[in-house]
Amino acid sequence: MLHVLTHNILPVFSMLALGYLLGWRGLFTRQEAGAVNRVAFLLLQPALIFPLIASVPFHEFHLDALGLYILCEVASFLIAYVVARLVFAREKAEAWLLAMAVVFVNSLLYIWPISFLIYGEAAALPITAIVAWDASASFAFFIITTDLITNPSAGVSGAIKRIGTNPILISIVLGVVVNLSRVPVPEPILTAMHFAGAGAAPLTLFALGVILSGQRLMPSPVVAGIAGLKLLAFPALVWGSLSMAGVGGDWFDLFVLNAAGPSGAMAFALAMLHGVRTDAIAPVIIWTSTLSLFSLAILA
Repeated sequence: MLHVLTHNILPVFSMLALGYLLGWRGLFTRQEAGAVNRVAFLLLQPALIFPLIASVPFHEFHLDALGLYILCEVASFLIAYVVARLVFAREKAEAWLLAMAVVFVNSLLYIWPISFLIYGEAAALPITAIVAWDASASFAFFIITTDLITNPSAGVSGAIKRIGTNPILISIVLGVVVNLSRVPVPEPILTAMHFAGAGAAPLTLFALGVILSGQRLMPSPVVAGIAGLKLLAFPALVWGSLSMAGVGGDWFDLFVLNAAGPSGAMAFALAMLHGVRTDAIAPVIIWTSTLSLFSLAILA
């Protein structure tokens, strides 16, 4: 466990921690981090995703395991939303995004590089299956619903238009088209994408650390409750569901590992975009990113 922590998990986490430290010391500003994050989002993440999706063997997906994982996401989201609304009395939009933080894991930029370091090529298929689902269907769902909750007069069409121009979703669609049509991608293009995509995770994690450095760390009851649902209840539900269904091997190990990962930054980004309070959402991301170091080391 110690070797996995020091050699596979901490090196990835270090970029988030470095961004937090340098942001806290004032060496990097929130505006600078926003610019870095924009470059990573618009250019580097699509370059990382496209060759991943274009080459993945969809016919080898364990749809039963993926379906169970999705059902666990739905169940955990509903439970977290009810808890945030009824137990912690949070407003609708904030409760929605807190529940999102429970199920929307930082799969692509955090779990994928960690799992690849630990499992090698075996990690590609199960984690890519979750990335493809979360980055497309879940991502679109939360963008549309958050938009409708915070701005109901805008209608569905406005949210759909924003999704249609999202570079990550475009890269996924293009990757699927190329994959299914078996159109070969020229080697120089793949080389350029691999070169650019390698910077997506470290730059995004660093920018996230800088942005989060301006948030309070003290865990309130709502932060502790939501973080507990994320780090304990959600992975336990995934573990139990896959165990009862007889799913084994890498698909079981990596799905549980992914479920135990930290909350993704998208809930925080959507809160910032729509003016939703972030005093609970931001600490949830910070604490789950920190505490998941130990759970990921144990599970790996």
